[in-house]
Amino acid sequence: MKILVFGAGIIGSYLAHILCKNNDVTLLARGERKRELEQSGLVIRHHLQRRTTIDKPVITDNISGKYDAAFVVMPYDNIRVIAKQIAEIDTKLAVCVGNNPEAEKMQNEILSNSPNKKEVLFGFQATAGKRENGILICERAGVGGMDIGALHSLPSDNAKNILEEIFKNTGYKLNCQSDMQAYLYCHLAAILPIAYLSYICDGDLRKSTFKQRAMMQKASAEGYDMLLSLGYPILPKDDDKYFRSGIKGGLMKFLYFVMAKTVIGDLAACEHCRNSVFEMELLDMGFQKLIDKSNKNPMPVWNELKKQMPPWEKLHKKYNN
Repeated sequence: MKILVFGAGIIGSYLAHILCKNNDVTLLARGERKRELEQSGLVIRHHLQRRTTIDKPVITDNISGKYDAAFVVMPYDNIRVIAKQIAEIDTKLAVCVGNNPEAEKMQNEILSNSPNKKEVLFGFQATAGKRENGILICERAGVGGMDIGALHSLPSDNAKNILEEIFKNTGYKLNCQSDMQAYLYCHLAAILPIAYLSYICDGDLRKSTFKQRAMMQKASAEGYDMLLSLGYPILPKDDDKYFRSGIKGGLMKFLYFVMAKTVIGDLAACEHCRNSVFEMELLDMGFQKLIDKSNKNPMPVWNELKKQMPPWEKLHKKYNN
C-alpha cells in the first residue's frame, strides 16, 4: 500500500522502518534531516537489539501524492499548528501519532479544512532515542506497536482493514482503544511527573532518590484519580494500578529504578525532556486545564513535585541554547 509518514524523528523514522517491510513508503522530512536521508537512507541503530538497519523510503518535503494512509508523527508543539496541512493530504485515513491534549480541536480543524472525506485516528507509539551524526539510536521493547483509535470510539471496520493490511507480517502490534482522548490524558498523568523529576535532577534521573521516585509514582496516581473524577476512563484498562500499591505498583517501582540508573532511562525519558522543553511545557499547560476543572480533587504530591521543578523560563534558557 502507498503510505505517507509525515515526520522523520525517532518515532516517525522507526514507524517508517516497520512500514517499509510491506509498503511503498514516502517519508516527509525537511532541512538537514532531509539531506541526511537522501544521502544515507533511513539509518537506525536499534540499541537493545544491537543491530543497525538501513531502509530506502522515498524522501520528500511536501505532501503531494495520493496515499492509502498517512501517519503524522511529530512532537505536540509542532503537530498542533499543522492541522490544515494534514487536512490537505490526499488520503482517506489520517493518523496523528503522539502526545496531544487537544486532540478534539485538532480533529475538528482537520475535518473542516479537508477537501475530501477523511477518517481521523489518534495513535501512540512507545519508542524513544536520540540522533547522532545522522543516525537514529532507537530504544524500544520488541518489535513495538501502537495504541490507536478514534477520539471516542474504536477505529471503523474500514480503517481496521487498512491498518491490518499495512502492518501484516511485521510483528508490530496494533492495540485498538475505544477513547483515544482519554488514553492521551492518561498518558500525560504517567509521563509529566517523570518530566518534573527529570528537570529537578538537572536532566539526569541518576541523581534521583528513592523518595523522589516514590513521589513521582504517587503524583501519577493523583493524576489518574483526577481524570476519574472528571469521568474519563482509564486507558489502557487498569493502567493506573501501576501507580498504586500491589504487584503492578511494585513492578513500576522496579522499572523506575531501572529507568533512573541505566542508559535506557536516559534515552527513554531524560533525552526527550532535555530536547523538548517547549513540548513538555505545552503538555503541562494542557493537563493543568483538566486539573483546574477538577479543583475539588486534591493533588498535593503532584503539586509539590511540580513546585520543586525550576521555572519553565529557566529550563528554556538551559536546554534551548
